[in-house]
Amino acid sequence: MAEYDGLRSFLAECDKLGEVRTIKGAHWNLEIGALTEAASEMIEEPQALLFDEIVDYQKGFRVLSLPTASRVRMALALGLPADTPRMEIVRYAAGRINSAAPIPPRVVKTGPILENVRTGADVDMFAFPSLHAHEKDGGRYIGTGDAIINRDPESGYVNMGTYRIQVHARDLLGIWQSPGQQGRLIAERYWKEGKACPVAATFGQDPLIFMLAYTKSKWGTSELDVVGGFRGAALDVIEGPLTGLPIPAHAEIAIEGEIPPPSEQVHTEGPFGEWPGYYAVSGKGFAEKQPVIRVKAVYYRNDPILMNMAPQWPGAPHHSVRFEGGMLWQQLEAAGIPGITGAYVHTPFFVVVSIQQKYAGHARQAGLAALSCAATARNGRFVVVVDDDIDPSNLQEVLWAITTRVDPVEDIHTVANCWASPLDPRMPPDMCENGPHVNSRAVISAVRPWAWRDRFPMVNRINKQQRDEVVQKYSHILPFKK
Repeated sequence: MAEYDGLRSFLAECDKLGEVRTIKGAHWNLEIGALTEAASEMIEEPQALLFDEIVDYQKGFRVLSLPTASRVRMALALGLPADTPRMEIVRYAAGRINSAAPIPPRVVKTGPILENVRTGADVDMFAFPSLHAHEKDGGRYIGTGDAIINRDPESGYVNMGTYRIQVHARDLLGIWQSPGQQGRLIAERYWKEGKACPVAATFGQDPLIFMLAYTKSKWGTSELDVVGGFRGAALDVIEGPLTGLPIPAHAEIAIEGEIPPPSEQVHTEGPFGEWPGYYAVSGKGFAEKQPVIRVKAVYYRNDPILMNMAPQWPGAPHHSVRFEGGMLWQQLEAAGIPGITGAYVHTPFFVVVSIQQKYAGHARQAGLAALSCAATARNGRFVVVVDDDIDPSNLQEVLWAITTRVDPVEDIHTVANCWASPLDPRMPPDMCENGPHVNSRAVISAVRPWAWRDRFPMVNRINKQQRDEVVQKYSHILPFKK
């Protein structure tokens, strides 16, 4: 499994393979955001960008962008060999999440996260180079690549999730959680009793912790336990001195605090450019009153690294591989859909499933099933089903299938009133504000028509195995990337 214990040891492994680039002197206001977006747009698999000597900050207080934007770094983050193919990464990650027995964290007395401790009047969240990443953002955000931890007051279950965090004041943060998210549900249980919800958060941690924080586990299963199961070894945590919550011992920056009931304290939060590539917080898309975190203590390593995952438009992805596709793959098989040969989530709005057709209606069945699987039930928009000669992770191949194997009248099926998010930019403003939060989906059967599949024109592509053998033979003179 993984050979690293935190973000900086992960970066050390990446650096050995030329996967990290250090940039000095950039500004926290727009410049780091612009450089991150440009690198992701212009380069298919960009290096991780480590920003140091940031304007207004001392050397060593760093920001990391694009930690898993290459297939190599994604493989390393999951403890796989650097040359692992993309679809194998997808399948492996989902298999580990679903089959590995959860292992609870191991409490240790101390760790690197306690190298610096600030409490009370010494707390200053502006000490870290939080970014103003997009021009119209309503402030600076420290929490984009974060992990927010709280405990259910009834069951004792510890949840870890990813939610955006804005810096309001030296000891006050803003938090936005979509309705129905587990961390929000836990906070609401405290609020119903008139109590503040204790919370801990990290703002720089190894990529596996972050990836599992934004991958929802079933209620009652702690994502911290899933991290241990994935690794095959318990994650070292310290017990937060103020909240008793588990905090990863090798995290870069962490806080403890509380989220008071909104009836007691709120603060204007946003706007913020979100993952669909738009400002789409509620129907107005602008600033609103949201819950806050009162910060009571902050912990950080010497020369801390803040992880930047500020959302960018889908054409500038943070991740080379989204392993929700592997989860969908397994869920389709568990639902009894035969012949599944791959699944890939390009964005939450665009999902591709590949099948080996077994019978008439098979493609439509697979597409409709994908709408209901937990991995892709929310948001959606387009589910494309392709034949097994199409790589679902390759958009060029998927587009080829859509444009040559689809008759729009016969092969596009729509479904109304599906579960969606208020962040959907196509949702009418009144629905965003008041609900219901639903949208429609299109299932595109981009497969050879079953009734005359044997008479469908043959493709003229060279056999993949033969092509790979030739490319390998001439790899010393060809500038091809694997």
